[in-house]
Amino acid sequence: MDWTTRWKDDEPMVMGLTTGLWVSAQVRLCDRAFIPAAVVRRGDPDAGTVLLKINRFEAGVTVYTQASTFDDEPAWSRGTGLAPVSEPDADAYIARQVARDPDLWVLEIEDRKGEYKIDGKVV
Repeated sequence: MDWTTRWKDDEPMVMGLTTGLWVSAQVRLCDRAFIPAAVVRRGDPDAGTVLLKINRFEAGVTVYTQASTFDDEPAWSRGTGLAPVSEPDADAYIARQVARDPDLWVLEIEDRKGEYKIDGKVV
């Protein structure tokens, strides 16, 4: 199915998922894989940015922030750095981001075994 429609000057306009729908889909995918996931904070349902808090417990926590590539494809960057951090450090990072962006979503995934596959490229 082609989700492209035409806009003025015959430029293609791509119809994307709303943030709320994308987050719901991720929770559902995790549920089907028996990976605990919870929406910790709801932001703008249509266009809010998402933070993914991946908790690997003893292996640490990584917070990914939504980004995009030069080709405008979905991507993620490691907001908390290359190495996993403690949960209090991850929560402090999230609190700083929420203070800057009230429309932010936070999805926490408890992935002890490292089975969750992030949707998009990590840059």
